[in-house]
Amino acid sequence: MLGNFSYCNPTRLYFGEDALGFLNTELPRYGENVVLIYGGGSIKKNGIYDDVMKFLRENGKNVAEIAGVMPNPTVDKLYEGVEIARKHRADLLLAVGGGSVCDYAKAVSVSVNCKDDPWEKYYIRFEEPDCGTLPVGCVLTMVGTGSEMNAGAVITNPRTHQKIGHVFADEKIMPRFSILNPKYTLTLPHCQMVSGIYDIFSHICEQYFSGEDDNVSDYLSEGLMRAVIRDSRIANRDPQNYEARSNLMWAATWALNTLLSRGKSTDWMVHMLGQSAGAYTNAPHGMTLSAVSLPYYRHILPFGVRKFRRFAVNVWDVKAEGRTDMQIAEEGLAAMESWMKELGLVMNLTGLGVTGEMIEGIADGTLIMNGGYKVLNRGEIVEILRESLA
Repeated sequence: MLGNFSYCNPTRLYFGEDALGFLNTELPRYGENVVLIYGGGSIKKNGIYDDVMKFLRENGKNVAEIAGVMPNPTVDKLYEGVEIARKHRADLLLAVGGGSVCDYAKAVSVSVNCKDDPWEKYYIRFEEPDCGTLPVGCVLTMVGTGSEMNAGAVITNPRTHQKIGHVFADEKIMPRFSILNPKYTLTLPHCQMVSGIYDIFSHICEQYFSGEDDNVSDYLSEGLMRAVIRDSRIANRDPQNYEARSNLMWAATWALNTLLSRGKSTDWMVHMLGQSAGAYTNAPHGMTLSAVSLPYYRHILPFGVRKFRRFAVNVWDVKAEGRTDMQIAEEGLAAMESWMKELGLVMNLTGLGVTGEMIEGIADGTLIMNGGYKVLNRGEIVEILRESLA
């Protein structure tokens, strides 16, 4: 393990078919004014909205709503939510939805008591909150982002074609509690299910493909990746398989609740490339990651061949006898590609609507991270994006 680190995750999780009932445990801990935050209205069709409102009424809460949070929440939607929360004098923000809704709630939380423009403060200057924040609770309906147990919040500015994530340093910005009922995920369309599955896998890869020391995090990552691969195949064949969907929900949380990143460097360039492409296309987040992953990993493979070899052997069961490390590593990426195609993921940016004319702008919007095996320059970013078109 490298260096010194601290670890604290204060989010309390309630998992299982009866998890929603624990709202009766959590809601009394907060004041009477609750802002209920949700997306396009699917929770009203599947009954989750009515179930949540029942608990809110039973606990005497005064409820305001922020509806219509989109899959890639925009800065204008953030401004709208801040005003609603201020007017309601919110004591708790309750997010009911997927990762975008949870992200959005955290962005509102850090902005309500802030006099500065939150986009400039948190997403351009990357400052930390210096004003009071609101507590957030989550009822999760889609898995993938891990936002239910971390302090990250991604916001998109359509005017500037920027999609930027801020992982806040203060653990108080993490949700105070999250309710995870795997049954809530069973009605998702196939595209959203596999997009979320690949987001889980990519989160693990971003923390795995970095560092050279023999650390516990990489062993944890390999186990999680194998679990995601196994259960994704079951869910892909049978989306109603509760065991597979519950395993994926649990894996998503542990993939990005900060545990895997302790004691090692991390990469995150796939996310930087994918998020910038997403700002131009408004495509599902997991699909933007799947479109750029393989060109990126093949580009950095020569600089991290030992880890890619390990990935091939320990995750994909590639046989190593009589072959070079590079051959083994390349077969591992080929196995990953076959699995991605098996799930039905989008494998290139063209499939998301990206054109060659957008590449320079996407490259301009790509933040360069320095934790991976190769720090990219702008020319390499353009090259990888162009390879991702095919």
